[in-house]
Amino acid sequence: MSLKAFFHKGNKFEAGCDEVGRGCLAGPVVASAVILPQNFTHPYLTDSKQLSSKKRAELVDVIKEESIAWAIAECSPEEIDQVNILKASFWAMHKALDQLKQKPDFLLIDGNRFTPYSEISHECIIKGDSKFFSIAAASILAKEYRDNLMRNLAELHPHYGWERNVGYPTKQHRAGIQKFGITEHHRKSFQLLPRQLEIFEN
Repeated sequence: MSLKAFFHKGNKFEAGCDEVGRGCLAGPVVASAVILPQNFTHPYLTDSKQLSSKKRAELVDVIKEESIAWAIAECSPEEIDQVNILKASFWAMHKALDQLKQKPDFLLIDGNRFTPYSEISHECIIKGDSKFFSIAAASILAKEYRDNLMRNLAELHPHYGWERNVGYPTKQHRAGIQKFGITEHHRKSFQLLPRQLEIFEN
């Protein structure tokens, strides 16, 4: 299925919003908002998860150069622990929208839930990053930003494999937690180790 440029042709500045990192054990949840021109199209812009790292990196420059406005924001592990991951995801999207140099007149949100932002109408779209260019663009900016952040943190904390798993709960990541404990970048409200393992170790 080909992606669409706009949800409603009557809108002039639609912002696509997406987040990345909700299921991670460590690192922030990162969101992006992107407003593209109405006639924007691109041959391989799609859901960031369907693209190679090389393709995503190339598209970051295209998106930033050709968008009307773009922004990236994050909620820290501490903020996630305070309000829960779902609320933090919406909060990160709100932060990104706050930073846009052009106020949008409509929001396209990837997923099935969202906390309303300001007085701007929105539409939640399941798998929206494979349906609308602006959401796909937001997914790419958010993922590339977060992946690079976690790779940099991996140099400071080499025991968890963040350069590969970027904070997701892989076997290597959990083995690192079991052996070396947690860092300030871990989400303490998450179940960092399986309960059976915790009981066995205790």
